Amino acid sequence: MTTRPELPGMAESYWMDTAPGTRWPPSDGDTTADVAVIGAGMAGLSTAWELTRAGRKVIVLEADRVAAGVTGYTTAKLTAAHSLVYERLRRTRGPEGARRYARSQQAAVERVGAVAAELGVDCDFERASALTFTTDPQQRPVFEAEAEAAAEAGLDASFVTETDLPLPVAAAVRIAHQAQFHPRKYLLALADDITARGGVIHERTRVTGLTEGGPCKVRTERGTTVTAKDVVVATHYPVFDRALLFARLSPNRELVVAAPLPASAAPEHMYITDDMGKRSVRTAPLDGNRRLLIVTGEGFTPGTGDGHERFLRLDAWMHEHFPVGDTAYRWAAQDNRASDTVPLVGPFHPGAHHVYVATGFGGWGMSGGAMAGQLLASLITGAEPEWAGLYDPRRLKSTVREGATLLKQQADVARHFVGDRLKSSHVDSVAEIAPGSGAVVRVEGRRCAVYRDEKGAVHAVSARCTHLGCLVAFNEAETAWECPCHGSRFGVDGEVLHGPAVRPLPPRTL
Repeated sequence: MTTRPELPGMAESYWMDTAPGTRWPPSDGDTTADVAVIGAGMAGLSTAWELTRAGRKVIVLEADRVAAGVTGYTTAKLTAAHSLVYERLRRTRGPEGARRYARSQQAAVERVGAVAAELGVDCDFERASALTFTTDPQQRPVFEAEAEAAAEAGLDASFVTETDLPLPVAAAVRIAHQAQFHPRKYLLALADDITARGGVIHERTRVTGLTEGGPCKVRTERGTTVTAKDVVVATHYPVFDRALLFARLSPNRELVVAAPLPASAAPEHMYITDDMGKRSVRTAPLDGNRRLLIVTGEGFTPGTGDGHERFLRLDAWMHEHFPVGDTAYRWAAQDNRASDTVPLVGPFHPGAHHVYVATGFGGWGMSGGAMAGQLLASLITGAEPEWAGLYDPRRLKSTVREGATLLKQQADVARHFVGDRLKSSHVDSVAEIAPGSGAVVRVEGRRCAVYRDEKGAVHAVSARCTHLGCLVAFNEAETAWECPCHGSRFGVDGEVLHGPAVRPLPPRTL
């Protein structure tokens, strides 16, 4: 049996490793609030903070720990430069739609900077330009059009061909006045300020039920109920399917590696390209002489592909192009893309009067989450920003217009839902599973997800995702079971690591 190369670096994100842990108590009884916010990531805490400042009594319910889910594993670019988006928005939503998108996203960048200054939090907030680039000369007209569209939308955008990257660049769009920061340090300060102003935060309190009405009822797996006039679902991927948003979202997971390099050799700005399987580059301060280079790429649908080989490929690219030391960290980030490009932020569904949602940020959840906080707080308190209609989840015209993308997403889901059941098991028996590996095995007519730990002990759970029943697959690089249909992730003993699933994989006896 061939031994695979060991993965480099600590299997943890830099943000999680360099910010303190949290210990807010779980829910232990029924309670009431003006607003219940489900999810304590960038979108949830930004919304809760804005509402608390507006005088609302807010309760935040988090299934795990504050800012320890998707937000704890981001690359933390805070920018309105979302790759090649403005020319597409100009074509599909007109010049005014593109301007509203740019204004709302840039306002989010400025809001985070202002809040960090107001609270006096040292979250490594740094100004930088954001550049989208290509190494292909034939793509130059595309980038010239994007620079023009971004400038027309109101951003400080320009077309350039020279950067401080140590690789040739054929064309790039540069957008100035963007930022990067430490998301957990920022959000922990928001959480402290929320509770200092009378808000309540409950960790380790997974929400499993929601009854809409006047008022709404939110139920948790602990058996407690929160009664609130308004509810915000900010769980990254909505944990409730009544709006059928899962049909308009596609999950994507991207790997991250990070290593120190001399400050004198660090890129000054933030970069991203779709070349080479996508590469995203930024740095974070370490000490006076060094910075941490953070490289993202190798995107894939959860439950598909080989994470191990992708980590090695990304790490090799980083070491090939930058004078870095040994890899210090590796982690993975996950996000959902809306079928029509723009995030879904606003009323949960056409009949919703007091339930709101924030999702579909497409890899740009830092500016998107801050924007969602401002937008949802405004809607709940009776105002309506000019860009509310752009993000409204009830929009139908853009969904129909970009129906081909939606149909492809659902075809992929159907392929996994049906096709994975027609495949033979990955291995014929549990005995074939090597230590440290997992596989789906048919046992007495049922497919079981079986993991053998390094000591040889076997852990078996149902292979059917508890969200909508797709078969999970094993991610060896991250030691987790993943659903390729909607991105739910589970530990080897079945516990929910990532929604939309809210129930664990049931144990199986072999």
